[in-house]
Amino acid sequence: MAAELTAHQLIAQHRPTLDQALEAIRTRAYWSPHPEHPKAYGENGSLDAAAGKAAFDALLGTRVDLGQPGTDDWVGGEVSPYGIELGVTYPHADLDVLLPAMKAGQRAWRDAGAELRAAVCLEIIKRISDRTHEFAHAVMHTSGQAFMMSFQAGGPHAQDRGLEAVAYAYVEQVRTPDTAEWTKPQGKRDPLALTKQFTPVARGIGLVIGCNTFPTWNGYPGLFASLATGNAVLVKPHPRAVLPLALTVQVAREVLAEAGFDANLVALAAERPGEGIAKALATRPEIRIIDYTGSTAFGDWLEANARQAQVYTEKAGVNTVLVDSTDNYKGMLSNLAFSLSLYSGQMCTTPQNLLIPRDGIRTDEGPRTYDEVAADIARAVDGLLGDDARANALLGAIVNPDVKARLEAAAGLGEVALASREVANPEFPDAVVRTPVIVKLDGAKPDDEAAYMNECFGPVSFAVAVDSAADAVELLRRTIRDKGAMTVGAYTVDPEVEQAVQEVCLEEAAQLSLNLTGGVYVNQTAAFSDFHGSGGNPAANAALCDGAFVANRFRVVEVRREA
Repeated sequence: MAAELTAHQLIAQHRPTLDQALEAIRTRAYWSPHPEHPKAYGENGSLDAAAGKAAFDALLGTRVDLGQPGTDDWVGGEVSPYGIELGVTYPHADLDVLLPAMKAGQRAWRDAGAELRAAVCLEIIKRISDRTHEFAHAVMHTSGQAFMMSFQAGGPHAQDRGLEAVAYAYVEQVRTPDTAEWTKPQGKRDPLALTKQFTPVARGIGLVIGCNTFPTWNGYPGLFASLATGNAVLVKPHPRAVLPLALTVQVAREVLAEAGFDANLVALAAERPGEGIAKALATRPEIRIIDYTGSTAFGDWLEANARQAQVYTEKAGVNTVLVDSTDNYKGMLSNLAFSLSLYSGQMCTTPQNLLIPRDGIRTDEGPRTYDEVAADIARAVDGLLGDDARANALLGAIVNPDVKARLEAAAGLGEVALASREVANPEFPDAVVRTPVIVKLDGAKPDDEAAYMNECFGPVSFAVAVDSAADAVELLRRTIRDKGAMTVGAYTVDPEVEQAVQEVCLEEAAQLSLNLTGGVYVNQTAAFSDFHGSGGNPAANAALCDGAFVANRFRVVEVRREA
């Protein structure tokens, strides 16, 4: 089929979805074209649960051959946090061959225009959506997420974030018209007349450095933002979470080729065990954009050393919840318990520090002392996770030994309000599953401050005693300013405290959730409506997703002619 015909088909098929996405980011109302429920799949070419599981099982022990140029070896070695050796191998690239090949197709991709690029991206996302069940198992067995979370966060929520990035990319590219007629009056003389042409021009090759915990959710925004703005994209997955992004690259290459473009516009850079190619890749002159999610240390290194590239980082922060007062004590406890437990706290949005006045708080059930609040939160977590089947469904598995080591060390930092326990997973006996630990610390003690003012990634939270709500607000400000925060929560029925917390979050650029007691949690954000991160504090220099996340991935080049 001719590429031109394919272009018309792609635009006709996907323009309605793009328009809905554009409307959603304008209104910030709820919308998603990707069903969250597993039973919604199985028709119109999508895989149902059994077919998705079979497709994943068929991948185990195989070679994912992407047909990339410059392949000089085959690498792998992923072991599921649930104890399964995946045995999948991937192409290892000679970058001196692969990177020039990626640049070869950029002219045609540039000339395609913003609308067709968006349609191609939406076709990639649709084909990934059709295989959501397969991708869910790939995410589960590389990240350690429980199946339902890997299905939702690794599937529809990740796809929504990718589509959101495409929508923002389209808006920014069409902000300037393709052409303009410019006429300047000259009094009695003939006017000056020019015809002007404006073309969005890509920066070059975008590098996506994937993370272990959310390979698709954190990987898709940068991948699709760069691709939709005309850049080629090289995906460098985390060595323990290659499969979900390798499958993504495979789908992207297939769609690009079918649409008449060079498949090498998207490629994979898998690495040998211990090779550590991210630094070498990040400083190559061909790499002009970098998207990174991970540790603060490497994020800071990228920002300081990848000088030739536009760098977007999501790093670490110390997420804080201020507990001052509540008119729904049971709801608050339930909401906090779920937030602390979900995916064993292995989310960049999980609360770490719970700031509680040492004189206690006011509730609809009467006053509660600091000790009672800490004990009640611990009891709520214990109750939520008391049943092992439910605990496994919420906790997933510990993603790597470093998280387990931090969890075990945390108990020695102070008085333990809630001890962590082992949970057996009968389906995956080798999975490391642990409930959260909650440790009581004193906000006035320097030794305790050294603990709670640093991120302790994993199922570790600190109940920090503070002198007053005002002191909690100031500690919150200092935490955001010095360490950053992806999320902030607060519980208060006092308008002055609420205003003070809100003002801190506005001044320090932190996303705030107030008095959540129902089914929305501080560590969850919805695409098209919520901003993930702000780009305005040390936890991240970009937000998912806004205009700033996409606008600097391309420049507008002007050609003027006399009319």
